[in-house]
Amino acid sequence: MTALPSPPPLPAIRLLVWLGILILAGLIVHIGLRLLKKRPPGFFRFTARRLDRPLTFLVPVGVARLSEGLLPVAPSILAPLDHGLLLLLIALSGWGVVGLFDAWRDFATAKHPLDTADNLRARSLHTQLQIIRRTFVILVGLVTVAAMLMTFPAVRVLGATLFASAGAAGLIVGLSARPLIVNLIAGIQIALTEPIRLDDVVIIQGEWGWIEEIRATYVVVRIWDLRRLIVPLSYFIEQPFQNWTRNKADLLGHLYLYADYTLPVQALREELLRLLRETPLWDGKAAGLQVTEATPQGIQLRALMSARNSSDSWNLRCLIREQLIAFLQDRYPQCLPHTRIDWMPGAPAAGPLPDSGFRARVIGTAEDEPVR
Repeated sequence: MTALPSPPPLPAIRLLVWLGILILAGLIVHIGLRLLKKRPPGFFRFTARRLDRPLTFLVPVGVARLSEGLLPVAPSILAPLDHGLLLLLIALSGWGVVGLFDAWRDFATAKHPLDTADNLRARSLHTQLQIIRRTFVILVGLVTVAAMLMTFPAVRVLGATLFASAGAAGLIVGLSARPLIVNLIAGIQIALTEPIRLDDVVIIQGEWGWIEEIRATYVVVRIWDLRRLIVPLSYFIEQPFQNWTRNKADLLGHLYLYADYTLPVQALREELLRLLRETPLWDGKAAGLQVTEATPQGIQLRALMSARNSSDSWNLRCLIREQLIAFLQDRYPQCLPHTRIDWMPGAPAAGPLPDSGFRARVIGTAEDEPVR
């Protein structure tokens, strides 16, 4: 008579059931998130995308802790396992909270893209949410770590001891972390008052560039030659700087030219308007040419022109400057800046240069000077 195989022991069955429950919970979460990702763009789709990884681990860990009674292990092993699952649950919960905030941020910023002509509102929203996220992540991280540490009895006793001497401890921590705290507070001020936004054009310490990133404690400025200028957040609260796109992205650019008094200004003004109409860099809002200075050597002219943004403004000014100089060279070369010399009456027309005795004065100098 053939002996029947013995049934598997009960502890093995309980372990397989426990693992099956965890796998089933993970599959349910995975399938549910995939279905949400196929929905039209909206809050639920962004939530599924941001919470994909946190929930994939969080739900099985939570189920594992709830069903850990099925494990055929001794209480001496079950207690450390329960503590480890609790630590994982707290850490994954913090990750999920950050993911939920990111889903809300994606939903809010999706309606305000940055790649538009007038993106002032979009840049403002993106900047505020980015700074708030940095602060939010730090706060959630601190709360999560504190909650994990409080699960240890020794740490709870230490926390009570530190709380009794919170005055001295707070003073020491405050002094050591002063730069971090100052920059965090500056970040909150920037989010509320908006002296800078993402993609703003700024001039800082003589460098011209764009606000590329706003971190928790510093700002990355992309210089026009692709260098990166790292500036503390507190700088934008305490120091003056130029913001070319504070209210609008369009700019009024200008350039200076110098010419002789004999230049027909109206002809140059008409040429400026003609050149502006032929280039797509000009937005058609403003243009003009004015004589802004008259010096003994000549006149100073300022050409004004508007553009949609700072890049177009720079390229437009360089283009118009080059073409106006070419126009003067071609049509009015005699009107280019030059120095006149007025020969004094009675001075000899020629003679040896050393001690010749003739005198001249250069037009535009403060006083006549002998030229030998």
